[in-house]
Formats: sequence, structure tokens, C-alpha cells
Amino acid sequence: MREIQLTQGKVAIVDDEDFESLNQFKWCAFKHRNTYYAARNIIVGDRWKTLLMHREIMEATKGVQVDHRNGDGLFNCKKNLRHCTNQENQRNRHSQKNNKLHIKGVRWCKSASKFKSQIGIGGKTIHLGYFNVLGDADSAYRIAEEKYFGEFAIKDRRVKNV
Repeated sequence: MREIQLTQGKVAIVDDEDFESLNQFKWCAFKHRNTYYAARNIIVGDRWKTLLMHREIMEATKGVQVDHRNGDGLFNCKKNLRHCTNQENQRNRHSQKNNKLHIKGVRWCKSASKFKSQIGIGGKTIHLGYFNVLGDADSAYRIAEEKYFGEFAIKDRRVKNV
């Protein structure tokens, strides 16, 4: 693995065999939501176009997404990248900023005075239950995530019981 220097003091990690072809360009750190990616700009016709390093490495065609297995947009080794659909790519996203608990699939249900766990599959919401303990609600979501999302489930998310 080798490092490619980016702007903003960031670095991208790439496989040795990709280093030479990628390092010949100036790459910048590009932030999208909460994740940094390595990107470069090129002129196509009379317009600027942004190319993302991970898409270049995986030779992704239009309509095909590339997912970072560990969620780190700067870790661009092939073992961390995979082609996927938009739906698959959304499955291993972390909780949204407006989630007060910062736990995907879990929210506080005021009317029940309990934590509610639910998961979305194919446009449908599956209710996983109400829980007195936050960690139990998170565990229920993680079990469902493994069942329904398989390899796209988040592997490194842990919550302490509250």
C-alpha cells in the first residue's frame, strides 16, 4: 500500500500496482457529507468534470456505484472497494446527522417511553421492537442488518448500554 498526498493535509491509500498511474495527477480532498474522497478535475469539452479516485481504480461505468467496505473514502485499496447498486451503497451508511442518538435504525419513541428499532428493506419498514435499553435496540437492528443486508451491513458499529 502507498500514500498519495491530497490537499487539506489528507492522504489516500492505494494498492502498490495503482500508485504510479494515479500519482501522476494532482488529487484533492473532496468532502461529501461527512466523508472525504480523493478527486481531481479535468476538462471535458468546455466543462469541468470531477473524477473520483475510487471510481477510476474500479473502472466504474456510468450508473454503477463504488462502495468503500469500511466507510473510509480515502482508503482506496481494491480489497476495500466493490461495485454496487445505489440501494446496496445506502445500506452501510452510518446514522444521519439529525439522528439525536447517532445510532442507525434506533430512535426514542416518546409515546411508548422506549427505544424503537426498525429497518428499511425495499421501500418497506420492518418494526423490530421497543426496548428499555438502547444497546438492546441497537443489537436488534444489527441482527436484522446482518440478515437483510449481508455483506453490506456495517461491521464496526458498537453501542454501550444506556
